[in-house]
Amino acid sequence: MTPPAAPALHHTTDGPPGAPPLVLGPSLGTMLSVWDPQLPALAGRFHVVRWDLPGHGGTPVDALADPGTTTVPELAGLVLELADARGLDRFAYAGASLGGAVGAWLAAHHPSRVASLALICSSARFGEPAGWRERAALVRAKGTDVVADPAAGRWFTPAFATSPQATTLVEALRRDVSPEGYAACCDALAVFDLRTALPRIGAPTLVVAGRADPATPPAHTRELTDGIPGASLVELSGAAHLAGVERPAEVLAALLAHLAPLHTDPAPGTDL
Repeated sequence: MTPPAAPALHHTTDGPPGAPPLVLGPSLGTMLSVWDPQLPALAGRFHVVRWDLPGHGGTPVDALADPGTTTVPELAGLVLELADARGLDRFAYAGASLGGAVGAWLAAHHPSRVASLALICSSARFGEPAGWRERAALVRAKGTDVVADPAAGRWFTPAFATSPQATTLVEALRRDVSPEGYAACCDALAVFDLRTALPRIGAPTLVVAGRADPATPPAHTRELTDGIPGASLVELSGAAHLAGVERPAEVLAALLAHLAPLHTDPAPGTDL
């Protein structure tokens, strides 16, 4: 039998290899480090696989067949290739924003692969396509500085936007995200619309919203919750788009409660 090809997505693994697998997806403009606040606790109970979007962090843009025609299904296919390479036939999945869209698409179209789903500040449709196409064109022309400058205002509430955590993520966007990779992900968001497929999601689903999120406001997360059978919703005050960074303990608590049916006993001495 031919072994799976090496995955195109840069990724890291943490936690016991024999623990239930949990795949974590990042948001546009961030890397797998966006999950750092939750990683120690999650890796105490799960085999955690985090991945980078194309053109972000360690994943090259040429992971994509054609950056100008990128779609969420293509990104989801790369995640399945990663899961296959890691021997993960069925896994829990949690994703932030675009990473959540990837997980929702997988749960709707490959239900046998997704055991549990968590969507953090995500959406079934991220607004009108024209805005994303304009942003993609702008970044291709002027680089990521043009989106890094206002990023803190989109990602965080004003009280958190000047914090060290916020500054670190904005600088990583400038330094570690290629213009073509960022623009390609904007192209994917422009054509993404999962609204009619939400009823097909059968995995137990948690939706987390930041009440001050300008990118995927509570109306978007309520649409997810209403459309996915049996989904539960947690809304966090004092949180904008990167709720897992701004309100890390609350997001972790929601995830652990949602994933409780999959938990194994933590390793001795693990701080949860």
